[in-house]
Amino acid sequence: MCFEFEKFLTLRKISDYMAKDKLQITRENGEIVEAQAPVIVSASRSTDIPAFYADWFLHRLKLGYSAWTNPFNGVRSYVAYDNTRLIVFWSKDPGPLLNEGGCLDYLAMKGINCYIQYTLNDYVSEKLERGVRSSLQQRIDIFKRLVDRLGFGKIIWRFDPMILTDTIGIEELLAKAQNIGDQLKGYTEKMVFSYADIRTYRKVQANLTKNCINFREFEEEDMHAIAKGLSELNRSWGYALATCGERIKLEEYGIIMNKCVDDDLMIKYFSDDQKLMDHLGVEIIRGTLFDPEEKIIKNKNNKDKGQREFCGCIASKDIGEYNTCPHLCEYCYANTSKESAVRNYNQHKLNPFAETIIGR
Repeated sequence: MCFEFEKFLTLRKISDYMAKDKLQITRENGEIVEAQAPVIVSASRSTDIPAFYADWFLHRLKLGYSAWTNPFNGVRSYVAYDNTRLIVFWSKDPGPLLNEGGCLDYLAMKGINCYIQYTLNDYVSEKLERGVRSSLQQRIDIFKRLVDRLGFGKIIWRFDPMILTDTIGIEELLAKAQNIGDQLKGYTEKMVFSYADIRTYRKVQANLTKNCINFREFEEEDMHAIAKGLSELNRSWGYALATCGERIKLEEYGIIMNKCVDDDLMIKYFSDDQKLMDHLGVEIIRGTLFDPEEKIIKNKNNKDKGQREFCGCIASKDIGEYNTCPHLCEYCYANTSKESAVRNYNQHKLNPFAETIIGR
């Protein structure tokens, strides 16, 4: 087994193809195909790779590529990791990343940067996130361990989404946020939140209705009330507060619009990675004895034009797939149904190191 693995790595030939972000790769079956070769990888907005697919991702990183199925047309494409300099992880329960010999160890060995968008909600008593395996306190502890491992500023707290139901009002949401925010002081510099936009996503509305969740939409006055409450809590926290993908502007409360895949964060923490800075079009002029101030010049706009209108993210390649997340959150936009997510996760377990997450 080990011999075959090493043989595959030795025989895998990759060459520049057509453009610097395209490569020709040799699949495990010997077929030569074209692959995208992203510098920045998102893992993933579509499913929780750290919680459920960390071993799969580690295996695919070692092999150098994975496959991805377009959710709109069903076409399979390939992603090569040869040029990857940074990975943005998204997770509700990323403990498996800390496993000895796991993803973080491998990325450190290969010199690949990463940071984590860590969703820490508290919907335990309401059972809105039934499939989240770790308790709230365990997840807070995991947050702190990840900060100790990766460094301050590289784990971002998300309370995402905020949702209103017949049992969760504005006061309840603020109390939940306070409980978590108080415990994260000294471990994060930012809180990102969003308001559940239910009617925009038919899948979300259908799933909530099907599962008898009595939700209500946020009105603008509700949004301002939450923003004001968070701003008051932030007098103790001292976090940067930011919204994710929201149309409403809340600058009066000191709340900015976020970039989750964030070139400013990358410049702040990974400016020593010249290949990443070149990709971002960033020129850094280091200070001198006579002019010690460092100057940062951005020479291009990296905004991802394929995202929602009010999304601030820069361009990246997301490698996840919809209908694969077993967290089974009642408000999930990425699963058409719980049944499809469970079915695909079970399919993955039959072939856990296949080219695609689903195992096909």
